[in-house]
Amino acid sequence: MTPTAPKKYRVLVVDDSAFMRKVLETIFNADEQLQVVGHAKDGREAVALAESLKPDVITMDINMPHVDGLQATAEIMTTNPRPIVVVSSESREGAASTLRALELGAIEFVAKPSSGIDLDMQSVREDLLRKVRMAAKVRVVRTASRVASTLRDAGSPAAPKRVTPAAPLPSSGLDQRFPVVVIAASTGGPATVMRLAPGFTAEFPAAVILVQHMPAAFTTQYTAQLSEFTSIRVKEAEPNESLRPGTLYVCPGGQHLRVTPTGRVQLDGTSGRINGYLPNIDVTLESVASYAGAMSVGAILTGMGNDGAAGSQAIKRAGGLVLAQDEATSVIFGMPSEAIKTGAVSEVLGIDDIYPAIEKRVIGITRGSLVGAR
Repeated sequence: MTPTAPKKYRVLVVDDSAFMRKVLETIFNADEQLQVVGHAKDGREAVALAESLKPDVITMDINMPHVDGLQATAEIMTTNPRPIVVVSSESREGAASTLRALELGAIEFVAKPSSGIDLDMQSVREDLLRKVRMAAKVRVVRTASRVASTLRDAGSPAAPKRVTPAAPLPSSGLDQRFPVVVIAASTGGPATVMRLAPGFTAEFPAAVILVQHMPAAFTTQYTAQLSEFTSIRVKEAEPNESLRPGTLYVCPGGQHLRVTPTGRVQLDGTSGRINGYLPNIDVTLESVASYAGAMSVGAILTGMGNDGAAGSQAIKRAGGLVLAQDEATSVIFGMPSEAIKTGAVSEVLGIDDIYPAIEKRVIGITRGSLVGAR
């Protein structure tokens, strides 16, 4: 009996350069799991072909005539969601646009080499193939509606959701320490964090650390864009600074972030990948567990792999609270699932229920009772 041919995932390639479309087609069609079924030279064609061809995955350029990649991504993710992998420049402008696309619901991104020539594209071939294969298997979630409306409104930032301010910090207690919240995310994280961030306010009585798997070239811009969606102070973490309540610290790409026993930020850019991850979420969670103990909170969001699982156990052992995003609202359920398997997770919640659970715990701590403890 003739063996069944392996399933090939259908790819739509979107790029305004005919040369680049050909390069990408050659790379994908040489892979036994992928097959290019269409090409689009601008966003207008991309939207139409996404509807008519119903590809398993789309690779999206950003800078294109007529309708650019951001507009096309917003339209596709609000009307006909498909997994999208952004293939764009790693320049500052390219990083900003790529992050906007991720906020709109694109799954992943691959930075084009600076010259974009065929030989250089081969240097990112394996990364490109891995991410496109992964994205093709993703059940996409409609994430673009709020940010898409923002883009349509002449690029003005969305007004952050207002919530009742949390209780002020007590003037005394446990070394005058305060709760520390770690938000951990990977694939699908930028759009997911945009759903979570508006809940935080400038009066939030905890320090918040965001560790998102992201290259060094992107986190400065990510920090700036994230600040548009929330009233809490947002900044990229700096070496040796002291954690403060009412501040959201973004872990710089390409560095591991630890909190020292005195509550200062320690950045490590020399150790390379730890267990395959840079930054490594476990490193941050474990140090926060050691510093904040029962006043630590971990929220494990969408992402591939098992980063955060060991750190969740450390938070649990210290008496802290661990939350995990549920499968229904996760782009990739890998990281939350692995954390849940450890038994350290107290609650598995949809993304819109995670901030209220964090706030409940933090207010309970600041009022002197560990609300939500298990």
